[in-house]
Amino acid sequence: MDIFDERENAFEAKFAHDAEMQFKADARANRHLAIWAAGLLGKKGDEEEEYVREVIRADLQEPGHDDVIAKVVKDLEGIVSEEEIRAKRRELLKKAKAELLEEI
Repeated sequence: MDIFDERENAFEAKFAHDAEMQFKADARANRHLAIWAAGLLGKKGDEEEEYVREVIRADLQEPGHDDVIAKVVKDLEGIVSEEEIRAKRRELLKKAKAELLEEI
């Protein structure tokens, strides 16, 4: 194996690792967002966990996190604006990435 093959393999491994970490961070941010929204809706205990599962299922509708945002926006209509929800998710994505880095 020459140096170019080694570089290519290293690049592919890094790309795969970065993609996996982004997927985990997105999933964790969505879970945090669901917990936050459940709190605003007054859900606790089993109701909160069921709501989190609903939000996670919503994430399977289409690629990206817009399906999650759409669900939470609909559920929090009249309580929080879409802009506030999007800002909260950005904040929670940063938190999720930091948590993942701490776990490494």
